[in-house]
Amino acid sequence: MTPQLKIVARLFALLVLVGLSGCNLVVMSPSGDIAKQQANLIIVSTVLMLIIIVPVIFLTLFFAWRYRASNTSAPYDPEWHHSTRLEVIIWSAPLAIIIALGAVTWISTHKLDPYRPLERLDAQRAVPAETKPLTVEVVALDWKWLFFYPDYGIATVNEMAAPVDVPINFRITASSVMNSFYVPALAGMIYAMPGMETKLHAVINKPGEYEGLSSNYSGDGFSHMRFKFHGVDQAGFDQWIARVKQNGTALNRDAYLKLEKPSTKEPVRYYANVEDGLYRTVLNMCATPGKMCMDEMMHIDMTGGGGIESHENRARLEHDNRHAGEAGHAAPAATFPATGNPARSDQPAEGVDQNSGQPQSQAPSTNHDMQGHTMPGGNPGGAAPAQLNNNAPAQP
Repeated sequence: MTPQLKIVARLFALLVLVGLSGCNLVVMSPSGDIAKQQANLIIVSTVLMLIIIVPVIFLTLFFAWRYRASNTSAPYDPEWHHSTRLEVIIWSAPLAIIIALGAVTWISTHKLDPYRPLERLDAQRAVPAETKPLTVEVVALDWKWLFFYPDYGIATVNEMAAPVDVPINFRITASSVMNSFYVPALAGMIYAMPGMETKLHAVINKPGEYEGLSSNYSGDGFSHMRFKFHGVDQAGFDQWIARVKQNGTALNRDAYLKLEKPSTKEPVRYYANVEDGLYRTVLNMCATPGKMCMDEMMHIDMTGGGGIESHENRARLEHDNRHAGEAGHAAPAATFPATGNPARSDQPAEGVDQNSGQPQSQAPSTNHDMQGHTMPGGNPGGAAPAQLNNNAPAQP
């Protein structure tokens, strides 16, 4: 290697080291067993792929050097076109790697299923039979994290704790938009969705303070939607529970509705007691008074529906009121349809006779494929059926 190439190589290595000096490698050096198994999976997959990538790169450079124009001693065979031995080598190695990756993926997918209860604390210890897991109910708010501890009757905002070597059963949901719960040192990312509950089983093996964050873009305050996760021993966890109860306030439905409003850079908050069933109402999207819970609606559907008497349920099932006006009326939509009237307008569409439902002036139809054919409902092709243009409700 020439002196110039040596200098370039050393400068490149220096730049790489400087760049990596600011990286947080917690994903590859986690403190929880689930995250550690996921890190090992990344390493195994990378090594398997490098078995192909490294030889290909090496042989590419070797062939370029071996068969350069100035090397007159290299064999030249323009009539060569096939080698069975070479074909076997080229295709057998990738096939073996694909089979290995498939086997590793299949095993790890079932073994690291977030819904699957833990069977071990780490590689050397199984979960003792008498161990009671810690249950934590997580709610992704805009833009903060709310944690319920149902076994202790407390809740916190943007801070949680768990004892070391104790399985944690997370139950995760969201209040409005889709989000993602992520503690890199603990386990992988799990989505949080309104009206749904996802689960995660994990364990922290080393004491420390770890960062948790939102890993799914969810709006204006997404960048600051972070929290602290404290891994402590059992005595430290008991002290943390006592501190929350001593310094916390009450979290009832009214307090939750105020907390639920969008805010950024929310400080840590403690709640010494929580209203019974509050997490259930958040999960079922009925924390707001007068709203029907999702599980109640599903029960009605499961029993065959409520019939025509259930029309009053409609207002109780309208959960998305973020664009409602100050007076509680629905705000106009962001777009105007081709009829010229705003969406949700009570006025008839421009150019349409409300009584007949037909266009006031018949324009030549541009739908050549449907001319002369009958549309569903018995209406000839071209104009929409009358019931689609009237405001009268359809008969049940």
